Amino acid sequence: MTDSGIASPTALTAAAARAAHLLVDDEPHIFTDSLAATVLGDQAGPLLEYHRINGRHEVLAGARVMVTTRSRYTEDRLAAAAARGLSQYVLLGAGLDTFAWRSPLARQIRVFEADQPGTQQWKRDQLAAAGLTARGDVRFVPADLKTTTLDEALVRAGLDLNRPALISWLGVIMYLSQDTVTGTLAALSRCAPGSELVAEYLVPDDLQDDAGRTYSRLVAPFAAEHGEPWRTFLRPGQMSDLLVAHGFSPLAHVPQRDTVDLACWDRADGLRPSALSRVVHARRAPCETLGG
Repeated sequence: MTDSGIASPTALTAAAARAAHLLVDDEPHIFTDSLAATVLGDQAGPLLEYHRINGRHEVLAGARVMVTTRSRYTEDRLAAAAARGLSQYVLLGAGLDTFAWRSPLARQIRVFEADQPGTQQWKRDQLAAAGLTARGDVRFVPADLKTTTLDEALVRAGLDLNRPALISWLGVIMYLSQDTVTGTLAALSRCAPGSELVAEYLVPDDLQDDAGRTYSRLVAPFAAEHGEPWRTFLRPGQMSDLLVAHGFSPLAHVPQRDTVDLACWDRADGLRPSALSRVVHARRAPCETLGG
């Protein structure tokens, strides 16, 4: 690993949760990330052992639910869009996501990963050490969403604003100010009609259930101590207003429970959905070539 390759704590813990899901939880698995342990590098051992020993702890189980449900929902939407002809996939705050290295779908989609340079370098180092190459065309977009003009950075990397893209924005909004959220949506408003957005956001305390409040109470202070405080909570109506103001039509606000078939929650392990977060699916103005 190069000296500059330092992954953010949230990128590491999210990848650990995806990897641990396959080791700790029963089938059916919500989401299969076969390379999550690989991109953890030398952090894989201690992080995964912690999940093995404490797998039913409400924070660890809650983290596995959060990361697997949002990833499953997003990649399901991506597969459906690709079947309609979409060929660009943008991951904002990509972290240690491994889609471009594990999914056969990556062969027909150009992938743009926007994140902080240190996290990007970490992932590239671990994948190179494992002898893995991307299955298709992946472009790294070094970008701090708090300071960088996102649309310009994506265009420089090759994003075609005349063709629709699916934008994934998972595990990020809670760390940003509302001004930064608004600025990011303004940048995304330049995307072509027919573009889709899948974004995760945290809801305020009064919309959370007991499991969500417990997770917040235990995790938010830890995140703040590590320099990544939770800043933004949104009601579904507020999120819809932001999207509409920037040219996106909300299609659905999906709680964790509804991201997968309800039969998936008939399980004996410690995985239970909470009301902490929602995933919103939205689309730019209808586009006939993508089925509207």
